[in-house]
Amino acid sequence: MREAPTRRDTLKYGGALAAGAALAGCSELVGQEGDAGTETTGAESYSVSMEPMGTVAFDEVPERWAAYDGGYADMAIALGQADGLTGVGGADRYYTYVYDELPGVTVDRDVIEAYPEVRTREEFYELESDVHLYDPQMLVNWFDWSDEDVEEITSNVAPFVGNLIFRRSDEWHDYRYYTLYEAFEIVAEVFQQRERYEAFSELHTEFITSIQERLPPSDDRPDVFLTFEGTDEPKTFSPYRLDDAGTSKKQWRDLGIHDALAGTDTDNLSTTNRGELDYENLLEIDPEVILVRGHERKSATEFRDTVLDYMQSHPVGSELTAVRNGRVYRGGYLNQGPVHNLFLTERAAKQLFPDAFGDVTSDEQLFDRQEVADIVTGDN
Repeated sequence: MREAPTRRDTLKYGGALAAGAALAGCSELVGQEGDAGTETTGAESYSVSMEPMGTVAFDEVPERWAAYDGGYADMAIALGQADGLTGVGGADRYYTYVYDELPGVTVDRDVIEAYPEVRTREEFYELESDVHLYDPQMLVNWFDWSDEDVEEITSNVAPFVGNLIFRRSDEWHDYRYYTLYEAFEIVAEVFQQRERYEAFSELHTEFITSIQERLPPSDDRPDVFLTFEGTDEPKTFSPYRLDDAGTSKKQWRDLGIHDALAGTDTDNLSTTNRGELDYENLLEIDPEVILVRGHERKSATEFRDTVLDYMQSHPVGSELTAVRNGRVYRGGYLNQGPVHNLFLTERAAKQLFPDAFGDVTSDEQLFDRQEVADIVTGDN
């Protein structure tokens, strides 16, 4: 392990400033609300604020970056930073096939496959990124890092900017959360891409408004059970609560659907809660729609031919209303950024309200792919 700093001096300055703030629970900045605005600290330098790191300073715009999850990676791609990707902490949940529908937008899969689990100090040193789009407390709580490890990488390689936002059920996350677009705005400040962020924000607002204007009344919207079960022959189900405000449920909240677990004592899936429900438990709830996560490499048809087919042949599962009516669908990504969210909201609207938006297996598009591509490539 190299002990000497490995990044250029300008970035070491930013890392050193952030080092103390990276120690969640010890910094005076922890618990304060971040400011997505950029604060100028010198002729070309600027700073960005986000919990749990606090204020992070940069003397130049980062070029090379690593992200832990697909949500933050997608933010960087949306901001035109695809060429700077060095690796992903959890590449198995970073779905890049959506970019195939955006003309001129590509991500180098070779880079992702070369570094699909960037989560050790050695890998951070090897990649020599200019910024790490990670919540450092996730490294501490999930991968046995110490606060000293975080400080070392911050000082010797590059700062961390990130906040675990896909769910809000982990006890160790006792600092501010951010919505998808609040976090996206901060990442845009990191890369100094305000114009792209604003273009996405405007497009997103118009898109969500156009969807919501076509929704049926609340009383006509289904009770939905969201779960994780990655096997083709599911026998038990890990529950998610839709009232959790994490970004992974954004599309369901925007569509105003009802949580089938409302009024029950079933807790949300989290680091500490790994409880599961069986078919008998589900039959007591009997949701109108079941959304199953863990199958995002499958098409809608492939999902129906495997998971739904198995559930329809199960002696108890076949009694479920959602199964009888064929209303069991893929449940969307755990980690989603702004580009992902457009595709996932379109899919969700078609899954839940086919009469209004078309069947999920149809080719009907609810947003303009070329408009999104133009923002990413800078042609808008």
